[in-house]
Order: sequence, then C-alpha cells, then structure tokens
Amino acid sequence: MAMPLPDSRTGDDGAIIDAAIVQRAAEWMARLWSDDASNADQVACARWRAAHPHHDLAWRRLQAFEGKLHGVPRDAARHALHAPAPAAHLNRRRALKLLALILPVGGMAYALRGTDSWQVATAGHSTATGEIREMILPDGTRVMLASASAIDVRFDASERLLLLRAGEILVTTAHDAAQRPFRVQSRHGTVRALGTRFTLRQEEHVSRVAVFEGAVEVRLAHAPDRPVRIDMGQGAVFSADIVQSAAPVSAGAAAWARGMLVADDMRLDALIAELARYRPGLLRCDPAVAALKVNGVFPLRDTDRALHNLALALPIQILARTRYWVTVQAAS
Repeated sequence: MAMPLPDSRTGDDGAIIDAAIVQRAAEWMARLWSDDASNADQVACARWRAAHPHHDLAWRRLQAFEGKLHGVPRDAARHALHAPAPAAHLNRRRALKLLALILPVGGMAYALRGTDSWQVATAGHSTATGEIREMILPDGTRVMLASASAIDVRFDASERLLLLRAGEILVTTAHDAAQRPFRVQSRHGTVRALGTRFTLRQEEHVSRVAVFEGAVEVRLAHAPDRPVRIDMGQGAVFSADIVQSAAPVSAGAAAWARGMLVADDMRLDALIAELARYRPGLLRCDPAVAALKVNGVFPLRDTDRALHNLALALPIQILARTRYWVTVQAAS
C-alpha cells in the first residue's frame, strides 16, 4: 500500500536526527530496560525527551525499530532481560547487550555508525527485515524500499535528494513543476534521474543501479566531474572511484518490489544470499551445492516456502537448527 510522507509508523516528519542524540536515546532506553531502573530515572528520561523535539523523535524511532526487530527471537530476548541475576548491574548489562543488537551504544558508537543497523535505526524512513514498503514523496515520486533499507529525504527549493543509507530502493520519478533535479546519493556516488524508473542498491564496497525507464547519470564520490550515463535496460556497478561497463538487466530485476525473486539460470549461492536479506537470522549455502543453477519464481515474503520449493526442485536439503540458523546443503 502506498504511504505518503510523513512516515505514519512513527508519527514523525522524516527529520534527520544527529547521531549523538540517537545514541543518547539508546542509552536512556537501556537504562530504563534494566531491572534497577528507578522512578527518578523515569522522570529524568521524560525531562530529556521534553527538552527538544528531536530527543522525543529519536526515542519514538528507536521504539518503532525495536518493535520490528526480527533478528532475535522476541521471547528469548525478553527472557534474557528478566532472568534472575546475582546483582542488578548484571541485568543492566543484559539490557545493554540486547540493545546493542538494535544499534551501537557507548564507546562503540563511533566505530559502528556506518553499519546498516545504525543507518536503519537513525534514518527518517526505513523497513524491517522482510518488509517491503512503498512511499509517496511530496512531489508524487514513488519509492519502494526493499528489506532492511533506509533513506532520508531532503527536498528544498533547488533540488530533490534522497540519501540511501542502507539496502535497496526502486524509484519512479514524478514530473516536477519547478524542474528541480532528482538525485539519489549512496556512499559511492550520486545517481541523477533523467525521467526515470530505476533501482539503486548499496552494498559495502559498491552500489548497483538498474534502469527500467528513461536514463540516469552516475557521478562517483571520488570523481564527480566525470558523469556516466546509463540508459534504459542497462545496469552498472560502481564504487567511489570507477563505474564498471554497463550490462543488460532483466525486467525481473525489480520483481522484489512485488515480493518475488525471479531466478534465470541463477547460481544457488546467489539466490540464497538474496533470500537471506529477507529473513532474520543466519541462512547460508554449503559450497558443495553453491554452483547449482536455479530457474523459477520464489516468494520473498515467505522464505520458508521458497526454501521448501528449492528442495523439491534440486538435490538439496534444508537443515534448520532453529528458525534463525538454516543451512542449504546437498541431499543425503
């Protein structure tokens, strides 16, 4: 379902919050989760939240993010918080440890602010693991966010800019009466839309763009004066320094926006890596079966069914130690 701004999941306006404020909100949350939290702590936290609108906004975003955290079994997590302990400070350590799964806190924050978890937690708009959601921007542009993706939106009188913080998006640009350029910035460079429908995916070392309508212009973070044009039906991989040669992309490359994964002679390890982005925990492929080729359409919103269908079609078996630790290996 399409959802216009502001982001109604948190009741905020998509504002970009300073990372230090988010870190402080995380520390307050860890304190109040602990078994030795006092009424004075509750009052002090409420006073901090009331001191600035961004304090309360950061708090509400973290609550929303924690509520959709699927990577840790919720019952087990809550048990860890409430299990008996020899001292109250150990309970607080459990709370901090659990909260660290949501985002970095304490002295680790500066080292880990570049992680996807941190970006998803602090971005104005984000999706949980397994969630696919459409947004409508103020100009009418439609943006689909893939699993565990995050963006910030910066529109002003001179430009329309999206900051891709994590994951992948599908953008269908709308006509802008003010003729402001529409750009999407990843850590590796900026993609300018030229009347376009395209996807942009940010990975650790590269970003991947695929164009389905119109064209885009890619400007690299370290070489912005050498734009590279990518036309309809083409895609490219780029780092901060270089754009690889454009190559054809299939129409199925954007099928994730409909909740489907289209495999056309796809390696099994590549398919499993894609499914892993849409489910919590660890999903891995044994190297012994990694090169098997797969054809078919698989549901991203029901990865258990996708794995079951794979086991019916290929000489493999699904070994599940738990729902959160699954290995695809050769059939015995």
